[in-house]
Amino acid sequence: MPTLDELNERFHHDCFATAVVGARILEAEPNHAVCVLPLGPQHMNANGTPMGGAIFTLADFAFAVAANGFSDKVTVSQHASVTFLAPAKGTQLRAEASCLKAGRTLCLYAVNITDDLGIQVAYVTVNGFTMA
Repeated sequence: MPTLDELNERFHHDCFATAVVGARILEAEPNHAVCVLPLGPQHMNANGTPMGGAIFTLADFAFAVAANGFSDKVTVSQHASVTFLAPAKGTQLRAEASCLKAGRTLCLYAVNITDDLGIQVAYVTVNGFTMA
């Protein structure tokens, strides 16, 4: 199994999520990942709260790490649904992705987004497709 350092190196090549947005892997195991995003002014919308796109990018990144981090196959997002629950007020977002069901080619993941104050910011479901 890859180490956390090896996973961070591998997913560092997901340049939009890591280099542009700033997401990073905090912990990972097969079908589960926790990723974080330190919030800065570049993540804020006109209302001064984290933009939905930044929140969704973190969720999609956590899904990618959970689904692909320990597999030799590639799983991509096929469909995702995000429900924004409350504005984040903290300084960091945390995404926890967990596999609810995995088949041969389709999977379903839940991603819970909270901030460092414990506010539940969003809930995301991702249907993934595993390519042969």
